[in-house]
Amino acid sequence: MNKQYQEYNHQLLIKDIIQTPLAKNLNQKIIYSDKSVMSYTTFYERVAKLANVLTSMGVKAGDTVAVMDYDSNRYLESYFAVPMIGAILHTINIRLSPEQILYTINHAEDNLILIHNDFIPLLENIKDKIETVTNYIYLSDDESSQYEELLKKASSKYEFLTFDENTIATTFYTTGTTGQPKGVYFSHRQLVLHTLSATASLGTSIGQNFTQSDVYMPLTPMFHVHAWGLPYIATFMGIKQVYPGKYIPDNLLTLIDKHQVTFSHCVPTILNMLFNSPKIDSIDLSNWTLIIGGASMPKELVKTGLDKGIDIFSGYGLSETAPVLSLAQLTPEMLELCEDDQIDIRTQTGRPIGLVDLKIVDESMEEVKSDGISRGEIVVRSPWLTKAYFKDKQNSANLWRGGYLHTGDVAYIKDNGYFKIVDRIKDVIKVGGEWVSSLELEDIIIQHNKVKEVAVISMSDKKWSEIPLALVVSDFNDVQTKKEILSHLKESITKGILSREGLLLKLKFVESIDKTSVGKVNKKLLRELYSMQQ
Repeated sequence: MNKQYQEYNHQLLIKDIIQTPLAKNLNQKIIYSDKSVMSYTTFYERVAKLANVLTSMGVKAGDTVAVMDYDSNRYLESYFAVPMIGAILHTINIRLSPEQILYTINHAEDNLILIHNDFIPLLENIKDKIETVTNYIYLSDDESSQYEELLKKASSKYEFLTFDENTIATTFYTTGTTGQPKGVYFSHRQLVLHTLSATASLGTSIGQNFTQSDVYMPLTPMFHVHAWGLPYIATFMGIKQVYPGKYIPDNLLTLIDKHQVTFSHCVPTILNMLFNSPKIDSIDLSNWTLIIGGASMPKELVKTGLDKGIDIFSGYGLSETAPVLSLAQLTPEMLELCEDDQIDIRTQTGRPIGLVDLKIVDESMEEVKSDGISRGEIVVRSPWLTKAYFKDKQNSANLWRGGYLHTGDVAYIKDNGYFKIVDRIKDVIKVGGEWVSSLELEDIIIQHNKVKEVAVISMSDKKWSEIPLALVVSDFNDVQTKKEILSHLKESITKGILSREGLLLKLKFVESIDKTSVGKVNKKLLRELYSMQQ
C-alpha cells in the first residue's frame, strides 16, 4: 500500500524542554542573585547566542564543553545551549582537588572550558598538563567579561537541528569511592524522560509538590547531578527561577525572603548551615517546600524544619541515576497523622517515581519481604540510568551485574511500598557477624540536645571484629556529656528501637567531621583516621 503521508518520528531532545515556557511564560523571570533579572524570552535569546559563540569557536557535535562556575543564569544557559548543538556538557566539580579536576578534564576529553575568573588560579596550576582543551571562555559578573562581550556580538537566532535522541548530552564525575572519580553520562532521551517523570510525581501530590505557582531556587550545586534535574524541570514548567551564586548562608536567606522562594533542595549539611545562621529567625519560611537528599535526614532536623513551617521531605537518587528515583511524599491520609508519625514518613526514602523499577534484594538477587524488617540492597532499572562508567568496563560490569543497577544502599521496604535506607553496604558495621546500621545510631545520637553533629563508623576490635565508633561534635566535650549521650543511646536500645550490639559503641569528641566535595560525610576518610584507634 502506498503511503499518502510522511511518518513523523519524534526525537526526545533537550530543546523540547524549553518549548513550554517559550509558549506560555515569555515574561516570567530568571534571576541571578542580586546581579541580573531576565525574562524567558531574553534567556532563550542568550541560549541561541551562546550556541552561536560555541560553534564559531569550532565546537561541533560530539565535542565536550566544560563549565566551572557558581550557580548562575550562565550555568543554566549552558545546560541548554551545549547539548542543543549536539555537544556534551561536562559540569566540573569545582570542589575537587586540582589533581582530580585535571583528571576529569583529561578523561572527559574536554575541548573548551567556560571558567569563572575566581577559578583561574586553580586552573593555572594544572594548565600545562591539560591535554585536549583548545579554548577557554572567561566568566564573571562584570558586564564587560569575555562571556558577555561574546554574547553581545552573537546573533540571537540559531536553528537547533534535530538529531538522534540517544546522543550523549551531559557528563560529570562521581567521587566518594576508592580510586579516581568515575565518569557518568546521560543522553537527551534520558534527561527528557527524567524531567517528565519527576515533573509528574512532584506536580500531582497533595503536599510536598512543585507546581507552576512556585518560585524555585536550587541549594544543590549545578555541577552536581544536574542540580538533581530540577533546573530542567523548572524551565519546562516555565516558573520563576532564582540562582544564588556563592553559597553564603545570610545571602541565601536574603534571596529566599526577597523573592519569596517556595521550592528548593539541598543536603542536610546546607540546611544545618542555614539553621545556624542568626538571620534564620527573621525569615518567614512557612511557604517553603524543601527536598533533602544526598544523605540520611535526621528526624531532629525534620522537626526543626516543621517547627519553622517548612514542608520538608526526603528524596533519593545517585549520580548514576540522573538522579531522582524516589520521593517521600505523604498521602492525604498520612497528612492527618500526628507530627511524630509524619516525621517518620518524611525521613523515609519514599516510593519510586514513575518509570522506576526498584527492588530490594539479597545476595542471590532474590527480593526480600516487604515487612519493614528484612533488609537487602537496592537495585534499580529506569530509562534514565547511566549505561556505564565512561571508559571503565570493569566498574561498569559491577554496577550493572544481574541486569540491574546496584546502588550499594541497604534498605527495607514496607507493605505500602515506602522504603527506607538504613546504610551503605560499605558503611554497615558487622559486630560479631550481626549487621548494625550506622545511620540508625546517628539518628538516635543526634537527638541529644548537646550533640551538634555526629558520624558513626566501624572501629577494629579484637573480640567483635568491628564495633561502632561515634564521632561527635559538641560544645560540651566532657565526661558527663559523654555519659549522658551513651545513656540516651541505651534508652533506645532498652525500648527495642536499636539492636543490643549498639551497647558496644565507643564515643569520641571531635572538632569537626570531614565532608566530601558535595557536602556528604566522608566516612571513607573518617575510617582511615579513626578506625584503628582504641
